[in-house]
Amino acid sequence: MNYAEIKYCDIADGVGVRTTLFVSGCRRHCPFCFNEVAWDFLCGEPFTKDVEDAIIESLAPFYVDGLTVLGGEPMEPENQRALVDFIERVKATYPEKPIWLYSGFTYEELAGTEPVHAPYTESPRTEVTDRILNAIDVLVDGPFVQAKKDISLRFRGSSNQRLLDMPKTRAEGKAVLWHDDPVFETHTM
Repeated sequence: MNYAEIKYCDIADGVGVRTTLFVSGCRRHCPFCFNEVAWDFLCGEPFTKDVEDAIIESLAPFYVDGLTVLGGEPMEPENQRALVDFIERVKATYPEKPIWLYSGFTYEELAGTEPVHAPYTESPRTEVTDRILNAIDVLVDGPFVQAKKDISLRFRGSSNQRLLDMPKTRAEGKAVLWHDDPVFETHTM
């Protein structure tokens, strides 16, 4: 797997200061995608053990709140296989630091409870999908849809995308929304 970029003090892709990994490769090709360059699976550099170690080290300071993984598409089957051990390593090393993952697939597509939507014809589920879903804390799911773009939304680009609380989702066996600070959810100050 390649990665397109790593941001070491990101505040746009999850709560607080985060290290953000942008993986390469996406077959969805959402019109008006903010990261079209990362559609190419060969974009960027190889995701090596040294890169993993640098990300792990970047998460150590107290002011870094967690890790975010997006792309490209981290849940493309080949990317899942390349990421699963790393995501589990982050969770084991920093259990108190939430892991966020952005996917153009819905939770239901990833869980295998609904068929995939175009342009996909095959399920993204692999032998490691559940391991990833069990290690993350927030899943931002669904493709970006330009007609539903809303710049007032926090941590997502279009209103069809959901922020899912994965511990609660796992406990209840269905998608449960993550709740932000009420000030941000209500758009009041």
